[in-house]
Amino acid sequence: MNQSKIPAAKTNDPAANPDLITKAPGAHPVGTGIGAAGVGGAIAAGAAMGTLGGPVGTAVGAVVGAVAGGLIGKGIAEKVNPSVEHEFWRSNYASRPYATPGSKYDEYGPAYQYGWESRTRHSDESFDDVEASLGNDWESARGKSKLNWDQAKPAARDAWDRIGADQE
Repeated sequence: MNQSKIPAAKTNDPAANPDLITKAPGAHPVGTGIGAAGVGGAIAAGAAMGTLGGPVGTAVGAVVGAVAGGLIGKGIAEKVNPSVEHEFWRSNYASRPYATPGSKYDEYGPAYQYGWESRTRHSDESFDDVEASLGNDWESARGKSKLNWDQAKPAARDAWDRIGADQE
């Protein structure tokens, strides 16, 4: 059975993902911020549509686009529970074809996390479309993992696909 096609565990309890600062249930400031930063080009699209109304329309359109993008990012982030994802991958990484026999989860964990977090940032793009950019940014995202991008990429894609399958 292809483990990456097993849907990510979900919970109907919004308290499972409380805001880290306010402890408000179901809050996802990172996902909201990522979405506001441009999921689907929402800001640019809003600004472009608003341009028909002149400079004020452009500004209003950009704000509407940012709000829409923020909501998209928040929605995706709410569906990803990092604790559940880490537990899933900790239990399954060794059976994946790219895992080096005898390797520790700590080597692959950052790649999985990078994959699912990247999926929430690039929800409207394919892995292949953003792979070069992800590879360029791996050095700063890898934490203590010793994997180079070629070694980490299959794990990142596995996590990307798992989250993506859950969105379909």
